[in-house]
Amino acid sequence: MSQSLAPSRSFSLTQLVCFEVCPGPRSPANDNGDLPDSDLLLHAALRHFAEHGISAARAARAQAEAAFFTGDRAGYDWWLAICRTLDRRLAAQLDFDFDRKTSPAA
Repeated sequence: MSQSLAPSRSFSLTQLVCFEVCPGPRSPANDNGDLPDSDLLLHAALRHFAEHGISAARAARAQAEAAFFTGDRAGYDWWLAICRTLDRRLAAQLDFDFDRKTSPAA
């Protein structure tokens, strides 16, 4: 009994042509739409990570807290964005904590 090395299923030419020519979605499968908005922010976050290593998100959180307590809203937003780039959960917790502190008690 002889065995064949031919594929068990053959594709028609139209299937192959359609695969090559038919329009379809052109965005990458790993498109992370919620990445930092600017290259400047990403660059700053990467430099911060290079300087502080694995604790970079905690250091950015500390910078954001210091800016918050000195009343520097722009600095707080900047450091919160860097913290969010490095560790989304840590930044969300920081933002939640400060929203509770600044909202009036009911």
